[in-house]
Amino acid sequence: MASDRYRVLRGTGAGEPPKTKGSRFLADAVPVASDDAVAAALDAIRRREPQATHWCWAARMGAPGASGDGATPRTSDDGEPSGSAGLPILREIDRRGLSDTLVVVTRYYGGTKLGTGGLARAYSEAAGVALDAAPVGLRTVRVPVRLAFAFDDTSAAMRLLDTFDAVLQAQDYSPEGTVLTLSVRETHVDPLREAFIEATSGRGRVD
Repeated sequence: MASDRYRVLRGTGAGEPPKTKGSRFLADAVPVASDDAVAAALDAIRRREPQATHWCWAARMGAPGASGDGATPRTSDDGEPSGSAGLPILREIDRRGLSDTLVVVTRYYGGTKLGTGGLARAYSEAAGVALDAAPVGLRTVRVPVRLAFAFDDTSAAMRLLDTFDAVLQAQDYSPEGTVLTLSVRETHVDPLREAFIEATSGRGRVD
């Protein structure tokens, strides 16, 4: 069964490894969940470090395996040689199995060119320092589910809430019976549907 839990940052992290041939690499790890959040964090860091020469970054958002634009990683070399900054930063995010995560590495050029390999190592090291300083937790992917059933099936339906990781959001009544609106772990939806239909002998409805 696929996982519906994934690792995210629970707070920010920052760090600066030793200078590399005179260049400083300051890294910030920030929890994000949208492109707007990425843009806001980048803007704040650029305003904080206005004299820097590069602000390179990578972000991965969305649950692993999710589809759509939110699941596509973003990277920027910000003027550094192609592939020397954004991708090494992204690899540090992926190496830790993180999502909903942005890492920005701010460079102050020290006067000596590092070459593509040297840059990749420096950006990777800085990103790792910031990520290791940030608290990490788990996020659960949940989806809304509605269970509709007659009053005679109330006991059978309610027992399911103790069996599955389902959070009751709303409970509505009508002459026909009850409708429960639940927030359910994504991997529990199909088993819950099957158990509910069986518990109500096919009388209940799942939306």
